[in-house]
Amino acid sequence: MVTTERVPYERTRPIFPSPAALVTSVDSEGRPNIITLGEAFNLSIRNPVIVGIAIAPARYSHGLISTSGEFVINLPPAHLLERVLQCGEVSGRDVNKFAEFDLTPLPATEVEPPLIAECPINVECRLLDVQTIGDHDLFQGEVVAHHVAPALLDEDGCMVRERLNTVVFAHWAFFEMGPLMDTWKD
Repeated sequence: MVTTERVPYERTRPIFPSPAALVTSVDSEGRPNIITLGEAFNLSIRNPVIVGIAIAPARYSHGLISTSGEFVINLPPAHLLERVLQCGEVSGRDVNKFAEFDLTPLPATEVEPPLIAECPINVECRLLDVQTIGDHDLFQGEVVAHHVAPALLDEDGCMVRERLNTVVFAHWAFFEMGPLMDTWKD
């Protein structure tokens, strides 16, 4: 039964779910850092491909990305959730998160921040612009390289959606991506 009744609701994070991400950056001496974010999103899907992340100015990664102009969005699989949460509980100012949480840095092809080997999708970005949007700054990055683990691809090199199993964030909780319902007819 459909109801037309609505009640006022808390206004924080009203759009969900979104992919959770481990975003890597580096300091001026090349030391890598990881920040856990509840959202990474597409801003432009072609010509050029631009993605966005939002980070509060007080966060360590905010300064690193602002200074270096580069970052990598790493999309973690569901079985990595414990380490995703751990990376979000401490600051990279004090902890080497790769070493502390047993994550493997892989060299990127176009930017200095590393990929995370345990994440099957990695998106290398060069910073285009930063805009203050409320209590966070929106980092807009042009995608300069996009990598996927071969296990996500079929024999023709096409993505097998059912193999993704990425972590999504919805209303202050993490979930596994659900089963395929249908595909977009373009």
